[in-house]
Amino acid sequence: MAAQTAAILGNKGEFSSFSYAGKTIRFRTSRHLERYTKIKTWDNGYLEVMAKYDNSPEEEEDYIDLVPILKNLYMEPHKFLQAIKEVQIHNG
Repeated sequence: MAAQTAAILGNKGEFSSFSYAGKTIRFRTSRHLERYTKIKTWDNGYLEVMAKYDNSPEEEEDYIDLVPILKNLYMEPHKFLQAIKEVQIHNG
């Protein structure tokens, strides 16, 4: 059986979620975030994404750094992130 290498980024309401290997972390985001539309870059815990906000007609570039979030949850970032090769979007 092949190891899972893709994580999932999503959002619902004022929270975003990042799921991988049966674990999900949730973190607060803008209340104006409608959805993530594209993953531009994944760099071992740092995401550059495109997002649609309800107060703007255009998609906007946004950034998420998971390392401090994981540390605040007393998780070891390197262990959690090391096998992730890509991130996919799931909204809702």
